[in-house]
Amino acid sequence: MAVKIKTQYGTIDITNDVIATVVGGAATDNYGVVGMASRNQIRDNVNDILRRESYSKGVVVLQQKNGISVDVNIIVGYGTKISEVSKSVQDKVKYNLESMLGVTANSVNVFVQGVRVLAD
Repeated sequence: MAVKIKTQYGTIDITNDVIATVVGGAATDNYGVVGMASRNQIRDNVNDILRRESYSKGVVVLQQKNGISVDVNIIVGYGTKISEVSKSVQDKVKYNLESMLGVTANSVNVFVQGVRVLAD
């Protein structure tokens, strides 16, 4: 399913994969986020950090009447304050969706799937 934006020149369709890529990029840009995780690690058989081309496995986009709802699955770094990292992810995802795509996110739900110790 895609988000449809009607303009005076026609209709713009933005697919969920594009939204997932924007959301994944915004989430991984935050301090404390090690990477994206799969929303269903057992079914996808993925226990590692997702690469940029597979961010759609870690993001769930739900269409609503006047916007979208986004679920983001992340892995945070050990020693960071999870609540602050999650709030930062929510703010950046909302901002990037609005500024890049013109799509309003009614809610951004952050699910921390794991904590990784970063080796120096």
